[in-house]
This record gives sequence, C-alpha cells and structure tokens, in this order.
Amino acid sequence: MTTATAAPLVPTESPPRPVAAGTRIGHVHLKVADLDRSLAFYRDVLGFEVTQRYGDQAVFLSAGGYHHHIGLNTWESRGGRPPAPGTTGLYHTAILYPDRAALADALRRLVEAGIRLDGASDHGVSEALYLSDPDGNGVELYRDRPEAEWPRNADGTLAMVTKRLDLNALLAEAPAA
Repeated sequence: MTTATAAPLVPTESPPRPVAAGTRIGHVHLKVADLDRSLAFYRDVLGFEVTQRYGDQAVFLSAGGYHHHIGLNTWESRGGRPPAPGTTGLYHTAILYPDRAALADALRRLVEAGIRLDGASDHGVSEALYLSDPDGNGVELYRDRPEAEWPRNADGTLAMVTKRLDLNALLAEAPAA
C-alpha cells in the first residue's frame, strides 16, 4: 500500500452530505505478528471460517459465506509488537452477532478457551463483551437489541448507558456445544 501526501482537511461551514443509508463496514484487515496464532483465535475460538489463505503471509476469514469479514496479514508486521499504549490507531473491531444466543455461544467459546475478558457491558441498545486478540487489538463482540427496545430520552434521542452485563445469565443462554 502506498501513502499519498494530501493537503490537510479543513472543516467546511456547510453541513456534510450524509453517507448512503445502506453503507456498512465490510471488513477489517489487521496486521498481526504471527498468522497461525491469530488463526487460532479468530478461527478456532471465535469460529470464523477461512475463505482464502496466502501461505504464511495472509488469510481471509468469514461468517456465513461472505468473501471475508476479517483479513489478517504479516506483510509488515511479522514478529512485531503491539503499538505502545497512548498512541493513535484502532481502538477495537466490533463483531455483531445476530442475537443473544449467538453472543452467549461466543462467550462460551471464550470461557472454554480460557480467554480473559477486559469488560462486559449492557449499553441499553446492545450487549457487549470486550477483549484483546493475541496481538493486543481490541475486539468487541456484541448483539444489538431490537430498535423498538432501545432506551430513549423524552425528546426521542437515544439514551445509551453503560451497565454491568450479567455474564452468568448470558452464559446460561448459550446453546450446547
């Protein structure tokens, strides 16, 4: 990938034109130090399927047959260290599960693999598990509540919260392995 030098962005005074409503984040591509170690996490623990592998340099993973949701590569990072705390970069990658049972299954997989959570929150609009991958990249595993259940203020705006997520109750909803 090449880097172009561009003029600094200057905010305009006119309101920005919104992006098309159907726009989504299609995939995340991460630099990793050890491809096999990262595969053990994303494939073996989280359950993503390999759709394409390029030797020991890159792999693409998917949920549900899409070409890829996650790309992993060692092109510039083989044997590298995570960025130092306090630097800029990606905060976390958020993986959206279709429902509470699927999120519970993800939690079961983490528990069985002995992976420590960094946090777990009920945000009113969603329930989320927070952890780090083997390269120190932040990962959020979450499910959205139906929009009709989202908490709202009197004026109709969202009233997101951060409350403790009951992990035992969530784990009790995990399907049998």
